[in-house]
Amino acid sequence: MGKKHVTVAIAYDFDGTLAKGNIQENSFIPDLGMKKSDFWAEVHELSKENEMDEILAYMFLLISKAKNHGRIKFDRKSLKAHGKNAVYFDGVEEFFDRINAYARQKQIKLEHYIISSGTKAMIEGTSIKKHFKTIYASSFKYDQNDVPEWPAISLNYTTKTQFIFRINKGINNAWDNSKINTFVPNEKRPVPFKRMIYIGDGLTDVPAMKLIKEKGGTSIGVYAPKSRKKSDVENLLKEDRVSYVVPANYSEGAELDQVVKAVIDQIAVAASVEKYARKPTARSKQKKETSK
Repeated sequence: MGKKHVTVAIAYDFDGTLAKGNIQENSFIPDLGMKKSDFWAEVHELSKENEMDEILAYMFLLISKAKNHGRIKFDRKSLKAHGKNAVYFDGVEEFFDRINAYARQKQIKLEHYIISSGTKAMIEGTSIKKHFKTIYASSFKYDQNDVPEWPAISLNYTTKTQFIFRINKGINNAWDNSKINTFVPNEKRPVPFKRMIYIGDGLTDVPAMKLIKEKGGTSIGVYAPKSRKKSDVENLLKEDRVSYVVPANYSEGAELDQVVKAVIDQIAVAASVEKYARKPTARSKQKKETSK
């Protein structure tokens, strides 16, 4: 009989973490005839004028701009097609199979998740979609023709933490609020926090990264190589919000690859030791009581 594998979850932000820039910038915003800087400036202004969450603002603008444009296709299928244009950081496409194989050698089963403010349908259209157990991202409610008509889920920096708990409790959807609020003892949760890794690139990931770190898991801040954001992410390490800071290079042997493997090793050793920890039996408890 083979050894039982321990489940470990790796949760990733998408934009700026696995892929360069925001996923809407690759082809959708250019198809609108807009510069990405103009689009995001309008998002910021709309948010400010209406006391509006910026994620909801960008989702609103995607809908309104597409409708006003008239000639751009805007349905679930076309949104997925835009995902094919995602530009990844080095090594991303090869990373998942390689790290899964490494983990299996340590009797660990890896589960990969996305927790992103980006557009879910676009992420579902990417070449790496097949590697994720669940994609939690900003999504639309679609009409009978599969055309977006209303935001269904909006993920911002604070709502991301909700999905950490969903992974922790084994809830692979965004709608079941009864299970998320039901008390489950830590030892009965499918993925304990100490066996979770979060990889993100910026301030929108801070609450999620901080949560996992404080709960005994590992948070990794990444930055685009040769990017000015390096100092911003390094500040997160100084402020004790992340466990490690490395370039967003997923190639074999790169710092990120080494850190993830080291964390897997650490979890494997801890799990191996834990199996020898015996809980006191009723008989041993009784013996202890009588010896007092």
